[in-house]
Amino acid sequence: MRVAITGATGLIGQALTTSLRTDGHTVHRVVREASVAAPGDVVWNLDARTIDSGTLEGVDAVVHLAGEPIGSARWTDDTKRRIRASRVVGTELLAATLAGLDAPPSVLVSGSAVGVYGDRGDEQLTEDAAPGDDFLAEVCLAWEAAADPAREAGIRVVHPRTGVVIAEGGPLIDKIDLPFRLGVGGRVGSGRQYVPWISLVDEVRALRFLIDTELSGPVNLTGPAPATNLELTKALGEVLRRPTVLPIPIFAIRALYGEMGATLAAVSQRVLPERLLSAGFSFEHPTLLDALREALASRR
Repeated sequence: MRVAITGATGLIGQALTTSLRTDGHTVHRVVREASVAAPGDVVWNLDARTIDSGTLEGVDAVVHLAGEPIGSARWTDDTKRRIRASRVVGTELLAATLAGLDAPPSVLVSGSAVGVYGDRGDEQLTEDAAPGDDFLAEVCLAWEAAADPAREAGIRVVHPRTGVVIAEGGPLIDKIDLPFRLGVGGRVGSGRQYVPWISLVDEVRALRFLIDTELSGPVNLTGPAPATNLELTKALGEVLRRPTVLPIPIFAIRALYGEMGATLAAVSQRVLPERLLSAGFSFEHPTLLDALREALASRR
């Protein structure tokens, strides 16, 4: 099987590339710089809205994971613009290019995120739940809609709505690593907000499952047992063998990271992977503790 992957140098993209190549599949990375392109890579330029489509002819599947990180900097107006444009413009370019190929792929796995649901308290959120109305929800809806040219061309399009990926080097572990190692980690705010997590191993397995099955439309990529921030904190303390007694107030997160920090730390999303489970997917790490033990195995 030949698979093209955007965002192939990111956390998920690298793991997916390794998984596919280990099993003997050919991976074509879609990269932005010709200087770093290896033989078989595809070069695209979002500013010029160009993509070298020749290598994409005849690929079996495309997995689109590229996008500006949402948690790496304060959300200024310019940062928000780049977050939205990196997803919408890139998806529009890719979808239109695939739609125009003589031999298009049978499937486009076009990324999305659980941010589409907004802040929902303890409401159980399946793929049928209504979207939220905040910045991230608007971005996710536009991101998914940008794949319409591929859909209209008859390509099966599936949107993995990914949660917080639990992995060494992932955004969650990176942000909490130092406080927990210093013994000052703790719940954020009330700790009652739900964190929609998934292990990196299961994220990759689920993406491959989406390539191989006939699912289309939105599919939640989150673990089957949603956990609160308090439960996450306790599990981290158990795995890292560190105390978790000092709560972190939301105002402190806002002071450090602005709207971005307060949104990502306080939002509650009790997301359930209903369509994955119904389609027969089995999680290798079905609990948060399983995922954390896998991610932090080298520290135990």
